Amino acid sequence: MKSRILIVDDHEIVREGIRTLLAKARPEWEICGEVGDANQAIEAVKALKPDVVTLDITMPGMSGIELVPRLKHLEVPCRILMFTMHESAWLVDEIKHAGAEGYLMKSQASQDLVGAIETLLHGGKFFATAAREFSVGGVAKEHR
Repeated sequence: MKSRILIVDDHEIVREGIRTLLAKARPEWEICGEVGDANQAIEAVKALKPDVVTLDITMPGMSGIELVPRLKHLEVPCRILMFTMHESAWLVDEIKHAGAEGYLMKSQASQDLVGAIETLLHGGKFFATAAREFSVGGVAKEHR
């Protein structure tokens, strides 16, 4: 069975970039949907039942951090990778507290997006900043 990915970002060009990158790197994965806001994301998760949701933090109406607990309450066993241009230790803590399984800077997408999604698909967690990657236990290692 193909792994199913839902892309949630309010910028069409970002959704297109993610789709293109994933299609080239993992053609066996299915991009099951793309949406641009939180309300659409809720409906898409219910209807499409993705394995992984790449979720922008900054969107109109409701932030990705506010959306994570709502998605988790849908009882769809999807894993959530927060995908953002914002970087801070405080933000990583907020994302973990919200219940997302991963965090990746958009600036690191070409190097780490596929690996981050693979980690989530295999039950792991992936929290990375531009300089360091964090494992589940919080032990940091330098990026390649």
